[in-house]
Amino acid sequence: MRVGPSADYRIDWVYKRKGLPVKVVRVREGWRLIQDPDGTQGWVVARLLSPERSAIVIGDGLMPIREAPSASAKLKWNAEPGVVGMLGKCDGGWCEFNTDGHSGWVPADRLWGVGEP
Repeated sequence: MRVGPSADYRIDWVYKRKGLPVKVVRVREGWRLIQDPDGTQGWVVARLLSPERSAIVIGDGLMPIREAPSASAKLKWNAEPGVVGMLGKCDGGWCEFNTDGHSGWVPADRLWGVGEP
């Protein structure tokens, strides 16, 4: 992540965690101003960003991963805050979430990265 939209600007941060979700705040000539889950903003060249959607578990305590989009659906697994996974479709306050092959439905309000990319 750079402090400005060009390779001429200094590098401010290097991300090493694969799949970490970011939100695109602004677009400029092959560069994207992004925001990470901690609120940090900076510029990244567009080709380094993946079009695949990911999300990170937020909030306190374990997050239930359920078999269907319902609080009464069978519990499959639990995920701790900070777990990153791939985001599927979201509907009615629930999202499909897959982390290392453990997939199911989770409450959308427990994920950062849901909504507009």
